[in-house]
Amino acid sequence: MMNPWRLRLLSQLDTLGTVRAVAQAAHMSPSSVSQQLAVLESETRTQLLERTGRRVRLTSAGVILARRARALLDHMDSVEAELRGFGEEPSGLVRLGAFQSAIHSMAVPAVTLLAREHPHLDVELLELEPHASVPALRVGDADLVITTTDFDELPLGPDLDFVPLATDPVLVVLPVGHPAAAGRGPVDLAALADESWAFDIPQSYMANLTLRLCRQAGFEPRVVCRFSNYLMSLQHVEAGLSITLLPGLAVDPRYRVTTRPLATPVSRRITAAQRSGMPPRAAVRAVLDALRGLPGSSGSPGSPGSPGSPGPSGTQAEARG
Repeated sequence: MMNPWRLRLLSQLDTLGTVRAVAQAAHMSPSSVSQQLAVLESETRTQLLERTGRRVRLTSAGVILARRARALLDHMDSVEAELRGFGEEPSGLVRLGAFQSAIHSMAVPAVTLLAREHPHLDVELLELEPHASVPALRVGDADLVITTTDFDELPLGPDLDFVPLATDPVLVVLPVGHPAAAGRGPVDLAALADESWAFDIPQSYMANLTLRLCRQAGFEPRVVCRFSNYLMSLQHVEAGLSITLLPGLAVDPRYRVTTRPLATPVSRRITAAQRSGMPPRAAVRAVLDALRGLPGSSGSPGSPGSPGSPGPSGTQAEARG
């Protein structure tokens, strides 16, 4: 009989590409991962791996089993949850990944609601930026993620289903009294070419987006700091040391900064993503329904953040945190 844990390792190898990457994800040594995959070959009596130089890759049979394994593991999770709750209500564990600014504005309100309505449902929150959330979903480290489809660095395929949740404007964030903040109109990014910029960490969604927009405006931004936390960026801007671009959800109103829309508007589309191929279990559906029912979601027409609603601007931050 095939061991589900070893099947998960094989599925991760198909997604991550190397034994070393699987070992890091599973908190194991590469030799331990290799040993477990060898045991799986014995269990299946099939060659699943082959060496090409110093690397290991899946055989055709390995690829088939790895991709079937994801569906098998999902089905086992669904059956286990149904047995615990006898099908009467959502129960069991759902691992929900969300990027930084969506944790407080979307994930926590949804989890709070679910705790009242479904006491047998447990939600584990994982902070995952868009470039990390989709791989985590694919290998089974998350059951549902809040992400954005507005990035080019990671291919999206038919193995994932996306549900729109909201739109979120990208804003210029300036110190109070900054010349570019005069009036309430949009800001031409080219006019900020000589400014000092606060950036997110390299290869993150906002760092890549900001760099791309600046280059499209005809300049290379002078980056004076990089923070993985939006609150640190806001504090740096508040002190008058830099300017930055942030999504509206990331602008915490506790900081005295000025926000302005871009002259060429840019918004990110916030979506929930789940693995496709079979109906999600009741617990995952309950979390998704809670997210879709939040104020500001696409299921709440006319509310802030929903499609067609105006984005925040003003002399101080008015966006949700």
